[in-house]
Amino acid sequence: MTQQVHAQAVIDIPLQDAWTKLRDISLAHHYVPGIVKTEIVSAHVEGVGASRYVYRNAKSYIQETVEEWQDGKGFLIHLHRGDKPAPPFRDAWFRYALEDNGNGQTVLTTSLMYEMPWGRLGAWLGAKMAGIVQATISDVALSMKLYYETGVPTTAAALKAYKARMKKA
Repeated sequence: MTQQVHAQAVIDIPLQDAWTKLRDISLAHHYVPGIVKTEIVSAHVEGVGASRYVYRNAKSYIQETVEEWQDGKGFLIHLHRGDKPAPPFRDAWFRYALEDNGNGQTVLTTSLMYEMPWGRLGAWLGAKMAGIVQATISDVALSMKLYYETGVPTTAAALKAYKARMKKA
């Protein structure tokens, strides 16, 4: 059974500027919480087949390969490690989607679609993980907003401060 979570953020930059940043798949470590390095591992750097490693530390990485590319709008990446799934998933995909809101701003939607192994136990575990996964996907969207608007890589402290300001507002 496929689980799916989404998050949205309104970015205070025009769609074309957001797309210029998003299409550069080497920048993930600037806006994905917990990622310390991004390495392009394919011959081409964008479009279907472009692939990267995203590292949580010097040895722990996930490979992400673009499976769908909509120029100016976003893309779908498959999460894996070579020909094996990215742990803990049986399979997983992440979608980045951009849309012009008509006010010179961009609506960013981040989505994770994932399937757990282990049959019913995996389905139960996937349902239990949904809240944690949702929070993570929301953090990615907010971190992207901060990075896209400021050009400064988003730190855990900056994300925490931004979320605190949002609660007060």
